[in-house]
Amino acid sequence: MTAALAPAAALDAADWQARRRAHEERVDAWLTPHLARRRAGRKHPVEDFLFTYYSYRPAQLRRWHPGAGVTLRDADPAGFGPDYTATAAGLTVDTERVRARRAESIAWIRDLLVATAGRPAQLGCFGMHEWAMVYRQTQEQVRHNAWPLRLSPEATATVVEERGVRCSHFDAYRFFTAPARPLNVLTPTRESQSALEQPGCLHANMDLYKWAYKLSPLVPSELVADCFALAREIRTLDMRASPYDLAELGHPPVRVETPAGRAEYAQAQRSFAERAAPLRARLIAGCDRLLAAP
Repeated sequence: MTAALAPAAALDAADWQARRRAHEERVDAWLTPHLARRRAGRKHPVEDFLFTYYSYRPAQLRRWHPGAGVTLRDADPAGFGPDYTATAAGLTVDTERVRARRAESIAWIRDLLVATAGRPAQLGCFGMHEWAMVYRQTQEQVRHNAWPLRLSPEATATVVEERGVRCSHFDAYRFFTAPARPLNVLTPTRESQSALEQPGCLHANMDLYKWAYKLSPLVPSELVADCFALAREIRTLDMRASPYDLAELGHPPVRVETPAGRAEYAQAQRSFAERAAPLRARLIAGCDRLLAAP
């Protein structure tokens, strides 16, 4: 069990430095290959997604924070940034200052997470959002055009039309091709996000990483990394179930155009929803403590 947002505590230098090293080593396993590809000018449609789609930079992910309410003994303020304050007991996040600046954002994130957690998981979309993003496009037009489609553009379009699209996530829907949007049973908007988000959605569960880093440094970096780790696994399923052929990258397809593939997808989707629930609960608990603090 990694660190959760905890009541006020003080860490000796040996303890917090060990936690920082463990976090850096964990994150470096993800960062090192990504940065090597970036230097070489190569792209990976699965492994690079969390670094390119989300705004949190690699250096930010690597930087360790203990979370609100934790005091670090014998810590150099220069190594932690402007959101920290030095006290007689040691260095700690200036929770009051950060909360004053971000209270509205914290409340919005909390309300979205609570609304999502309060709904049953819907498992009938079968990953058609990725197919809707290439609907009626040629191989040259698709986003990841360095990788072939598993089916012809015509056959891909037929799958979308026959299966239909049941996407509740705005940040997936906004990447649909224009002719695919009317095929969706919903019309998600940013304004309707809290009303539509549900815990079976792969992208809603990947976004726990986004909400975690947007709460940094008020939540511990271990929680941010836990959310990143889950998002990384979810992205793998997301692309295995997509219309792209990524077998060369070691990702055999989940053939959602077949009954067996849809069953495999729904089972994995259910598992991710179950694993995301405690992370969502930890984020909600952290928001509640931050908003309730005097």
